[in-house]
Amino acid sequence: MLRLLWNSRSSMMAQQEKLDAISNNISNVNTNGYKKVDASFKDLVYESLDRKGYPVSADKQGKTVLQNGTGIRLSEWTRDTTQGSVTPTGLSTDLALDGTGYFEVLQKDNSKAYTRAGNFLTDASGTIVDQSGNRLSIVDGEGKDINKADGPYKFNSNNFNIDSKGEVTIKENNSDIPVGKVKISRAIGNNSMISVGDNLFMPKPGVGMLESNDYSIMQGYLELSNVDLATEMTDMLMTQRAFQLSSSTLKTADEMWQMANNLRR
Repeated sequence: MLRLLWNSRSSMMAQQEKLDAISNNISNVNTNGYKKVDASFKDLVYESLDRKGYPVSADKQGKTVLQNGTGIRLSEWTRDTTQGSVTPTGLSTDLALDGTGYFEVLQKDNSKAYTRAGNFLTDASGTIVDQSGNRLSIVDGEGKDINKADGPYKFNSNNFNIDSKGEVTIKENNSDIPVGKVKISRAIGNNSMISVGDNLFMPKPGVGMLESNDYSIMQGYLELSNVDLATEMTDMLMTQRAFQLSSSTLKTADEMWQMANNLRR
């Protein structure tokens, strides 16, 4: 009886966590460059019923193989890195990444972070930044950062162009002068990035980052979220029904336990 209570409890907790993952996806359905998360289940340990006090039946070989599960738990959330659809915006500061990799951005403490959201803008200091003020990493031929407040160039929405390979040119005296390249990086291995908020990612401990070559940058476009709302709504309904079933099982077990206690009086 107690085992039934524990199993129902573990199932309800796992289904609740899955609902959290689904709600996170639904809330970010309109977030540029967002990658959906998937949640799957794992069985907890099994226990053998072949022990004193349990009436079990042997199989044809005379062995008892009856086992009882102890519940389930949610495994680690995994992120679906499938590319989202691309839509035109006509803004020169909007960049869509077609292919593998992430835009590298420098946070206020100069630490590196990575994002697929390409809705950049230019600030008052002439720097290309994301919505949180993190600087897009643009380096010259010597690897020096040129996209900074005291950098050699001042960017605005009308004076620069970025080609498909990330080469940046700036307009001076009616001519386009090459100044640097947007850094696009990729992680080694699958599911190697962790979300740190604000649509930013960082590599997991021990994961290395390499320069990506399999990509194309589209200026004036944005990559949308890869969340399919219909799929998420279907998963939400199924998960709610599973939670309801586990809740009913818990209630039934509690009523049976109450009946057993009343018989002892």
